[in-house]
Amino acid sequence: MEWVVAMKRILIANRGEIARRVIATARRMGIETVAVYSEPDAGALHVREATLAFALGGSTSAESYLRVDRLLEAARATGADAVHPGYGFLSEDAGFAQAVQDAGLTWIGPPPAAIRALGSKAAAKALAAQHGVPCLPGYAGDDQTEARFAAEAQRIGYPVMVKAVAGGGGRGMRLVQQAAQLPAALASARAEALAGFGHGDLLIERALLDPRHVEVQVFADAHGQVIHLGERDCSVQRRHQKIIEEAPSPAVDAALRERLGQCAVALARAAGYVGAGTVEFLLDGSDFYLMEMNTRLQVEHPVTEALTGLDLVEWQIRVARGEPLPLTQDQVRLQGHAIEVRLCAEDEQFHPHTGRVRHWSSPAAAAAFTRAPLRFDHAVEAGSEVSPHYDAMLGKLIVHAATRAEAIDQLTVALGELEVLGLPTNRAFLIECLQSEGFRAGAATIPFLAQQGGQLRESLQNKELSAAAALGPAPVFSQEVAALACRFPLPLRLRHRERTLDWQVRGAGGGSLQVTDAAGALQALSLHPLTDGAVRVGTGGVSRRLRAVPVPRVGGGTRWHAQSGAVDWWLDDLSFEPAAGDGGAQAASELRAPFNGKVVRIAAQPGQALEAGETALVIESMKLEHSLSPRAGATVAEVLVSEGQQVAPGQVLLRFAAQAVESPA
Repeated sequence: MEWVVAMKRILIANRGEIARRVIATARRMGIETVAVYSEPDAGALHVREATLAFALGGSTSAESYLRVDRLLEAARATGADAVHPGYGFLSEDAGFAQAVQDAGLTWIGPPPAAIRALGSKAAAKALAAQHGVPCLPGYAGDDQTEARFAAEAQRIGYPVMVKAVAGGGGRGMRLVQQAAQLPAALASARAEALAGFGHGDLLIERALLDPRHVEVQVFADAHGQVIHLGERDCSVQRRHQKIIEEAPSPAVDAALRERLGQCAVALARAAGYVGAGTVEFLLDGSDFYLMEMNTRLQVEHPVTEALTGLDLVEWQIRVARGEPLPLTQDQVRLQGHAIEVRLCAEDEQFHPHTGRVRHWSSPAAAAAFTRAPLRFDHAVEAGSEVSPHYDAMLGKLIVHAATRAEAIDQLTVALGELEVLGLPTNRAFLIECLQSEGFRAGAATIPFLAQQGGQLRESLQNKELSAAAALGPAPVFSQEVAALACRFPLPLRLRHRERTLDWQVRGAGGGSLQVTDAAGALQALSLHPLTDGAVRVGTGGVSRRLRAVPVPRVGGGTRWHAQSGAVDWWLDDLSFEPAAGDGGAQAASELRAPFNGKVVRIAAQPGQALEAGETALVIESMKLEHSLSPRAGATVAEVLVSEGQQVAPGQVLLRFAAQAVESPA
């Protein structure tokens, strides 16, 4: 059919994986694309794949992807006639949407008025209440004083949840169990909201302690049609941010799906919505309550695409061109089960990391930006730099299968085949989550990781210790098998976590090693190179695939990042350091930065005695605040940083006068 608005070239006001996602659909539809980029993204995949590219300049988001003037200048300079905002950045900014339209460009998103009506959690709840959508008791008024919040919390009844009125992604959210915790929660939530969204207003509402996070994908056209495409369950979260999403929800039957869908459609219709949107609910048994509406495409939209067989970006473009929705509600079909996991550059404590990806290899059957049974959407390659300026997500791995059990098993295998080395990721932790009894039973609620995280980490560390013990020093020789020819004993000293291991390693010819530990025990290892650069290591009659890369260590020396199947581990090479440098006494007397970030608060002063787990300072990274503390009691001898200072991974922040080992709390 003919469309109302012609669209020949789309500017994508975003970066990374979502920019590549829009490019893939636009190319298939015969539409040219314009990529924009900051200085760190000059060589990024989305820049290379677009028809045209425009340099925004700057490094941070504020200097580049949040510059409305530069984005409109990019559209004029490249002849773009439409703008797709992706998600994050300016995707839910009504002012940007209005500026795009005022510039005579087509905005591929909801009308600015709908964004304003729904972009504030407080306004969305007020609109929802008028149209019969259930909401939790709460307060979202203009009086933002601590006294007013304290009075309203008392009226609502504890526990309560403090939330930022603007934004999303879990930023500015705090659970408050009792009145004494409220002042600190208000202060920290407001600070995080200001840093993340530039707007510090808060609301409070009654807290549900064991709900699910279930959201409904809605779509509307400019002709008054509004439908939903089923629900997604996003209950597996850390720090209120999703890492596993699935559809359909294991807790939603057909009748409940109909009720959820009707409420979601009613809210979208009431706001005069057009385009793709997501209405998020807290599900408590068979009761549900509105959380908020996201006026954009969601990170987890591939789960719905897998279940419905639809391309939601194509729908966005067609609706923006003035076309009617291609399906009615009765024509929507949900088939099978889909699960998505978010691969993030973070450690097992969920702290974000930056650095260079030194090896990257996708699962063999994975396809990007398609509706294949195994889909891997990402914008990463070997050599990519993960910057502290942007989100820590590296990509999304999605599986679609006939049943939920099959989807879990296939996704577990795919994560085991995925190879990403050079910086910490949550790959192995995701496998533990998928294989946990609670998740497999479909019983995971929002507190799942808070309650089970310690047990999952313990299981993961046991598997790591087992793999590291079985393979010994093999990672150090995995890239230079020819170096094993020397028959003279080579002293090797490696540290794995807090254990320092001493070996004598001797080449036995034919790619074999004889390894003698400090107690005199002998272990034989055989290393056989594989065609893709990995090695197969044999010991005790069992062989396994191993991939390892060297990574420069802060302060000098080398770390080895090793991966074998579902397990990752790190080895510090201390062979050329004196015995005192094995990390024992030195690490016990220092608190180091675990990742890039900015020091936003120093709670410890010289001479102060800290208890184990007591906050020493707070670092902000990727718009989230992280408290750092010693594992054991210690007295602060020296503070080496100041508030507002940027710090790098491994940088010494504090020195202690007594025994303590640093750990993010």
